[in-house]
Amino acid sequence: MSPHQKEKLAEIDDWQGLMQLLLTKSRESEQVPSFFEFVLPEAQAALSCQAIAIVQSTPPDWVILAHEGVPSKHVPTTLAAEAIDREALVREEQWAALPLATGYAVLIEGELSDLCLGRLQAALTAALEAVLQQRRRQRRIRRLEKILEITHAWSQTNCTESLLQAMAEAATELLAADRASIFLWDKPNKTLVARPALGLKDEDLRIPDNTGIVGQVIQDCEPRRVGGGMDADQIARSVDLETGYHTETLICVPLISPTGKCLGAFEVLNKHEGRFTNEDEHGLVELAAHAAVALENTQQLEELVSKHQMLVEEAAEGVQLIGESPAIEAVRSTTRRIADTDLAILILGENGTGKEVVARSIHYLSSRRAQPFIAVNCAALSESLLESELFGHEKGAFTDAHQARAGKFELASGGT
Repeated sequence: MSPHQKEKLAEIDDWQGLMQLLLTKSRESEQVPSFFEFVLPEAQAALSCQAIAIVQSTPPDWVILAHEGVPSKHVPTTLAAEAIDREALVREEQWAALPLATGYAVLIEGELSDLCLGRLQAALTAALEAVLQQRRRQRRIRRLEKILEITHAWSQTNCTESLLQAMAEAATELLAADRASIFLWDKPNKTLVARPALGLKDEDLRIPDNTGIVGQVIQDCEPRRVGGGMDADQIARSVDLETGYHTETLICVPLISPTGKCLGAFEVLNKHEGRFTNEDEHGLVELAAHAAVALENTQQLEELVSKHQMLVEEAAEGVQLIGESPAIEAVRSTTRRIADTDLAILILGENGTGKEVVARSIHYLSSRRAQPFIAVNCAALSESLLESELFGHEKGAFTDAHQARAGKFELASGGT
């Protein structure tokens, strides 16, 4: 550095102290306004300038995040706009404006050289980027914590309709939006079914699988965002007409199962403030990944329950008592009367008269019908094995107990 440059930098009374302050505070902060509110008084003192301000562009307006030495109404935001447009230092009378990170600028009133302002711009930009990075990091941590909390709640749900409703509510809360819906893909019929069907009571919203943004997401398996303006033409207004709802902004991501199968799409509508961002897209993609797993697991569980119920019905039909005699009718009446009690029942009869059939009939007529029915022929068990067979044993309980084994009473728990 030449002697002339050193002389110019000497205009800043405590350059090293200011740099250290910016470095330390930027590592601790995640809120841009509070960061600059803290450092601007020190910066003004170090620069010996009349005033300094940090502004942010939020079209069509400007937000003054922090200011020192000047009332906010006297901060020349138009000069900041020019500096951001030119991406360069702009001067006007005693004021100088410098662009920082995207959409941010610093305004300084005072006589400082271009060299000093350039060094200050670099330092403030680096500090601002550090604060923004810290903010993004903290937001991501909070978002992941929220997703973890949400997915834990989903794991307790075993009904698809309840799960889809919970997913829609979680997405609107996570992305601060107005509505959300999950479109399930009925691929054979080339149809998308909205669950929940927003704006329609007790009805399904069904649309062709090539309709609007959600249709594009299904076909391409790529996230899409619409933020108003020119791209608003991509929104399927036919759906708005059917639901009576006006969509302004939306974000839609595919629901991909762990096996790579596209189950449908996750759509969120109308962000409360502004447009959906890259962070929103990443958050919904992460949420959709967990949603696809939960949805597939719940659907598989419901399928298993349905198949189990079918097997129970088939088994119940196979143990019906056949006959119309008064004796058979009396047995049927007795089995129906005692089926839903917790009484211990003793069934007597000769070999081959159907004692086990009666026992099974009692079981399948009871509220325990979906639970196990365990039949044990005690006469076929030796005395030495009877206890182990009925009550089970732990590994190593006796010579041949190579592993733990549940007894018949434990296996029949909840059933008969």
